[in-house]
Amino acid sequence: MTPDAMRRRAIGHLLLLAAGLVVLTVISAGSVYLVNRAREDARSVLHTVEVENQISMVQLQLRRAESAQRGYLSTTRLDFQSDFEEAASKLTPALQRLSQLISDNPVQKRLVDEMIPLSNQRIEEFRRIIELARTQRIDDAAQIVREGIGRDAMKHIDDLASQMRAEEDRLFVERTTSADRSQTLAASMTAVGSGLVVVLAAISIFLVRRSARARDDAAALLRDSNLNLEATVDERTADLREANDEIQRFAYIVSHDLRSPLVNIMGFTSELEELRADIFKRIAMLSHAAASAAPAPVVAGETEPVLEGEDKQLSQDFAEALGFIKSSIAKMDRLISAILNLTREGRREFEPVPIDTRELIEGIVATMAHQAAEAQARIQIEPLPHIVSDRLAMEQIFSNLIDNALKYLRPGVPGDISIRGRTKLRFAIFEVADNGRGIDPKDHQRIFELFRRAGAQDKPGQGIGLAHVRALVRRLGGTMSVSSELHCGSTFTITLPINWTLNKRNRGS
Repeated sequence: MTPDAMRRRAIGHLLLLAAGLVVLTVISAGSVYLVNRAREDARSVLHTVEVENQISMVQLQLRRAESAQRGYLSTTRLDFQSDFEEAASKLTPALQRLSQLISDNPVQKRLVDEMIPLSNQRIEEFRRIIELARTQRIDDAAQIVREGIGRDAMKHIDDLASQMRAEEDRLFVERTTSADRSQTLAASMTAVGSGLVVVLAAISIFLVRRSARARDDAAALLRDSNLNLEATVDERTADLREANDEIQRFAYIVSHDLRSPLVNIMGFTSELEELRADIFKRIAMLSHAAASAAPAPVVAGETEPVLEGEDKQLSQDFAEALGFIKSSIAKMDRLISAILNLTREGRREFEPVPIDTRELIEGIVATMAHQAAEAQARIQIEPLPHIVSDRLAMEQIFSNLIDNALKYLRPGVPGDISIRGRTKLRFAIFEVADNGRGIDPKDHQRIFELFRRAGAQDKPGQGIGLAHVRALVRRLGGTMSVSSELHCGSTFTITLPINWTLNKRNRGS
């Protein structure tokens, strides 16, 4: 799968997830709103039923009071009087409760305000009739009943109650309709939301299955690749090892063949030096013979006459040229020797053995004690991890690094060199730090190249040490890096496997 296709697929998954979140959010918000609205509608319907019940309660208490008044008027029994008082005492709270229930409805409030005084008036009338009957004024009480004033008041109260019921019936229809509509909307939203969720779930399942298939295909391809990976790596490693061996053989042959003509050049240079002495001796003798009959003067301790003028300058130029030739021959001889040493080292088989790293470095430091004393340098060895590696390669690595640290200290500054180590996962990390002259960051890679050096060239060397060290570290399965600034010292970091094992991949690589 191409990166663009992977990016498009990732964007599609994100959009699908965002759509799912939006749908769930809308469904949740809509459901909460509709549930609250249905609850309010149900509360309104219940309120209507409660108002109608309270109206019936008021009428019931009035009827009970009227029945008790008539019973007492007919029999003057005290239990009818008690029933009346009970009904009268419950009527007032019933009216107050009714007034509270309809306080938000102006129409009902007007009707209740009209009903309350009529009901109170009716109760007082019942009470007066009972009082007349209790005082044996039955005729007066009967006269009041026959006049029918109370019946008109009761009829008016019943009319008001009927109007209130009609209003509540109207509200009941509206509120029931609204509650039904809210429930229908909630059901519809739930159904639509469930459908969308099912659709999104189906799309998600499809995408997941497609991704799973793609992953399985990739895993199968990876398994197929892994089956051939070992053989491919072994084949490439063999090719690299063969190429490396060929390069080493070529370097050995070239350096060996270069040494033969170099020896001849060195021999002929010595003969030229002897020939120079004879030539310029004869020139001096001829020059003085031409100037006078006396032989040319010879300076004590010298084997040839003293030259003068142009002859003397020619002799000095000849000697200087021979000196340059001899120094160049010596430098080339050192480089050829270094190349031969590198090729021999590259052909050496590494042997992993347990190494007490601190003991190994203490031995190296002991051999450099005189050099450290001359440089006024202190070498501190901190606790170091034990590893399994090639001992000779480890000695060469740390010998080069400590030697460089002592060689490139800042003049006039006491040297401070520390070797420390730690472990991380399955690797040992060593650091060789100094307070020397440091390395410019732009030369950090240059110093690891063969025959390349950085900074002032005021110390002997061919620019091979660090390149050789890095090659050894790589053969041991590790890495090497440097951290440094000019005049701020350097820290070389080497990471090596704790338990390095020799195998056919790094054998002679």
